[in-house]
Amino acid sequence: MSAAREAKSPLKPLYCLSGCTAVGKTELALRWAEQNEAEIVSCDSLLFYRGMDIGTAKPGREELARVPHHMIDIVEPPCQMDVGRYVELAIETIGEIQSRGREVLVTGGSGFYLKAFFEPVVDEVQVSAETRRKVAGLMDSGLGAAVSELELRNPQGLGSLDTLNPRRVAKALERCWETGSSLAEIRERFARQSNPLIEAPKRLTILWREPAALAKRIERRVRQMVEQGLVPEVERLVAAGFEANHSAAGAIGYRETLAYLRGEYSLPQLIEAIATHTRQLAKKQRTWFRGQLPPDARWLELDDSKDVAPEDLFADMTQSGD
Repeated sequence: MSAAREAKSPLKPLYCLSGCTAVGKTELALRWAEQNEAEIVSCDSLLFYRGMDIGTAKPGREELARVPHHMIDIVEPPCQMDVGRYVELAIETIGEIQSRGREVLVTGGSGFYLKAFFEPVVDEVQVSAETRRKVAGLMDSGLGAAVSELELRNPQGLGSLDTLNPRRVAKALERCWETGSSLAEIRERFARQSNPLIEAPKRLTILWREPAALAKRIERRVRQMVEQGLVPEVERLVAAGFEANHSAAGAIGYRETLAYLRGEYSLPQLIEAIATHTRQLAKKQRTWFRGQLPPDARWLELDDSKDVAPEDLFADMTQSGD
């Protein structure tokens, strides 16, 4: 283990609650936070954006009044948020919360942002504009020329790099040229990266429901979103220029509503399209959580026939990172 990995985090233990969309995170998170003098830090990649409220099932005024929330409504929709900036803000925000003697509950369903609490997710290589132009010029000569240049700089091989994917080849070559290092050396440095979020002790619980039960919740939520004004919300966002942010405009609920506004769906078709795509997303989320998050996470099944007490969320769990 590197010296960076051995360093203790300045942050106190963190509690993390996740699960796929519509599983029921919000109410349990609120109840746990109320009982434990905690504040909520969102790791949902769409709650960052102001005005994207109904389509993201963002906590409403009453919910926000119950427990202080952070990392919500921090950027305008046309401006894209990225995980590197999120990590910087989360470290600062969590440190401030804990300095006041409060607990922190991290919650949200965006797996990549949650993963940033457990391991590196972005490398620290800053590629200059000059290097990008240089690589682009070589790519204009054909993919083969770029792959040959990569092979010259990586005599031990290219590992699992997909050499038929121009975007991946270009990104790999940019990093090799910028750093003067091989891909293997870059990967090794990436694996050694650390920060206070990674080093902090954590307890992680992932909520889940049987697919059929979750599907009913998803359909009910989608109908409520439309009834509450999803279409007018998207019209306001379009007027504010949010289509410049492809991640936001392409999110489920928003991309279908944009298609509806273009006349591609009737209202019933809009509801069905959002529900179908949300069910597909939930299935992908479950698979991703199992493969990408720590194996010591607790998987807690929710069932409408029985209540889960907030104190059961993290009971008898050891803290990863201790």
